[in-house]
Amino acid sequence: MVLQAQEGRLTTSAARILVATAVPAERDAVARAFPDGTAEEVRLPAATLLRTAAGYDLLAAGVGPALAAAGTATALTAAALDGRPYALVVSAGIAGGFQPEAPVGSLVVADEITAADLGAETADGFLPVTELGFGAVSHRPPNSLVRVTAEVTGARPGAVLTVSTMTGTAARAAVLRTRHPGALAEAMEGFGVAEAAAAHGVPVLEMRAVSNPVGPRDRAAWRIGDALAALTEAFGKLVPALESWNQHDQ
Repeated sequence: MVLQAQEGRLTTSAARILVATAVPAERDAVARAFPDGTAEEVRLPAATLLRTAAGYDLLAAGVGPALAAAGTATALTAAALDGRPYALVVSAGIAGGFQPEAPVGSLVVADEITAADLGAETADGFLPVTELGFGAVSHRPPNSLVRVTAEVTGARPGAVLTVSTMTGTAARAAVLRTRHPGALAEAMEGFGVAEAAAAHGVPVLEMRAVSNPVGPRDRAAWRIGDALAALTEAFGKLVPALESWNQHDQ
C-alpha cells in the first residue's frame, strides 16, 4: 500500500478503507481531512457512501449499534461482491470521555471495543451476554495499529464502551467505571461496526474525539465543534500510522 501525506491531508492509498460514523456531521469532519472536490456519492441499498480519491469510503451509518452494524455490513458486502474488499474498517466520531483521563477535546483510540450494556440484570448484578452463553461483548483492534495511531495522532489508547443509552447521571458513570476500569470513553456505534467487520474478517479501529464528560447530562458543557475539529485534525495525521502498520505488520 502506498500512502502519502500532503499539508496534513490524506492524498492517496492503494488499499480501500471504510470509515463509519454515526451522523453526517462526523462523516463530513472526516471528509475535511481530504483535498476538496475528491469525494463522490456512491449509493448502496439503504446507505450512501462518500468515496474519496485516496481510497477511503465514508459512511454515516446511523446512531446506535444496530444501525452501525447494518450500515457497515451493507458497505462491506457491496465491496466484497464488487471484488474490491476493504482492508480496514474505522469507527469514528465524537464521544463522551471519562474524567479526568479523557478531557473534552482530547482523542481516544480503542484498544478494546466493548458492548457495555449487552447482557442481563440479575439480583446479583449485571451479567454480560457471554456469561449467558451467547455471542461476544468485545473486539480488540490490532495492537500494532492502535500503537502507531496513538503515536501519530496523540490519541490516548484505552477501552471505548458502546452503549445503547447514553450516560446521563454520575451514578451511571460510576457503575460503568467500576465495571470497566480501563474505559476512557463511551459512544454508541463502535461495537456494531466491529461486529460487522469481524463477520467479514476485516480488522477494525475505533477513534473518538471527546465532546463532553461522561456523567450528568449538561448540554451547555458539550464542545461538539471542538471535537469535530479534533477529529478532522486526527484524520489528517492518520496516513503515517496506517502506512507504518501496513509495512511492518501485514
